[in-house]
Amino acid sequence: MSIPIFLLSIPFFLLIAGQPPPSPPPLRGYLINCGSKTDIQQDGITYKRDQGYTSSGKLTTLNRNDILPLLTTLRHFPYGPGKHCYEFSVTNGAKFLIRTTYFYGGFDGGTEPPIFDQIIDGTTWSIVNTTEDYKNGLTSYYEIIITANDKTISVCLACNQHTKSPSSPFISSLEVIDLDSSLYNSTDFGKYGLITVTRTNFGSGGDFVRFPDDPFNRYWQPFIDGNPMVEAHANVTSSEFWNRPPVKVFFSGSTTSRGKNLTIHWPPFALPTNRYYVALYFQDNRSTSPYSWRVFTVLIDGETFYQDLNVTTKGVTVYGTEWPLSGNTEITLTPRTDMPVGPTINAGEIYQILPLAGTTLGRDAIALQSLKQSLRNPPNDWNGDPCLPKAHPWLGIGCSEGEQVRVTSLNLRGLSLTGTLPKEIAGLTALKEFRLSANKLTGPIPDLSPLKALEILHLDENEFEGPFPDALGTLPNLRELLLNKNRLSGGPPQNLIDRKGIIIR
Repeated sequence: MSIPIFLLSIPFFLLIAGQPPPSPPPLRGYLINCGSKTDIQQDGITYKRDQGYTSSGKLTTLNRNDILPLLTTLRHFPYGPGKHCYEFSVTNGAKFLIRTTYFYGGFDGGTEPPIFDQIIDGTTWSIVNTTEDYKNGLTSYYEIIITANDKTISVCLACNQHTKSPSSPFISSLEVIDLDSSLYNSTDFGKYGLITVTRTNFGSGGDFVRFPDDPFNRYWQPFIDGNPMVEAHANVTSSEFWNRPPVKVFFSGSTTSRGKNLTIHWPPFALPTNRYYVALYFQDNRSTSPYSWRVFTVLIDGETFYQDLNVTTKGVTVYGTEWPLSGNTEITLTPRTDMPVGPTINAGEIYQILPLAGTTLGRDAIALQSLKQSLRNPPNDWNGDPCLPKAHPWLGIGCSEGEQVRVTSLNLRGLSLTGTLPKEIAGLTALKEFRLSANKLTGPIPDLSPLKALEILHLDENEFEGPFPDALGTLPNLRELLLNKNRLSGGPPQNLIDRKGIIIR
């Protein structure tokens, strides 16, 4: 699946001195300083080291003092097949904003950052390409809003066709921020995620608005064009707004004079043809009075987005859940003819609607997790979803396609695996091929009688012990059975011996 890339950038070299502000309420979620051996404080936020959230990769520190502390460390992962994941325990159904931040810094001795995939659970979220940002002295970040469909969320990196050997996927920081359930709740998050395209504070020439002004640490970028800027004279209550934009974005806005259309070319880059979630935020900036309101129609690329919107000092939000956009986008605010003042706009958000790829059937995922836990040295890439995305399954795993994704083959031959086979492995009821030859597995062979689809079972050249598993005689489709070079007692049941066409060793 081809995913359009939306990359957001911020200067990496800005270091702000002065007295720290009062401590705000802490963010809820996981704030991770990737590659660091210690926790750090930055902008009133505590970023934890990433130990315990990922099991692979190497830590690197950049030897420079002109960047923010959060960017001075990173974790990088080896070139090659497979995905490398951070995993977080969450509440099933909870909503999160996930932000990944990247600053290359030449950590591998090169001059250009590697290009690679980033994955959320079973869906390829986007391609990470920070080359232009790095050339321009910027760091890069990506955001997506999702809900958890299980008790864990995985954020993974993986090489793709653009990753040049021996380049390494890397990451500087990772945030999994708990959002209130009311935010963006017109989206069906069981089917879709929202990729941040832009989040803007109009009429502002200042810094990013973020935490603590935004309690969810959303970044609101300043935006100034040729339109006049106005400052607010009336306060708003953020909690009364749909999506809870921070109060600070209402301190300024873009406007125009009486009787004129307000036209804004936003975002300042072309968009691929797609469906988008668009939310716009407005407030009449004048002092509260019986006349502090204005009415205008909102158009996007000439199409009516909202007719005769009445904007007061209390403010208002309008949004479209699946609005089609393509190329350069134009927002036009057309005042009603009797209005004594021109239109105004304070803030806006655009998200690309990302169809989710789904996940491996829960029973199969549980069975493989049990196998992973029973192995002392499981494959390094056994993280995240076992089957998805399709380009990045676990090592040795083959899966079906379609609405219900099942594990159909398991081939871990010759990997020097140690440990045992758990009884939960019998949950892989769609399994047709099961190959674990030439390892060092011990203990008994569990009851595999539920594996009615199994055709090939190779468990030879291990150290299994106990009686020969007679239940294998109940598998109707079994045609290859290799159990030689183990420590089993007894032999195959007669019904297997008498079966025509079967290979038994």
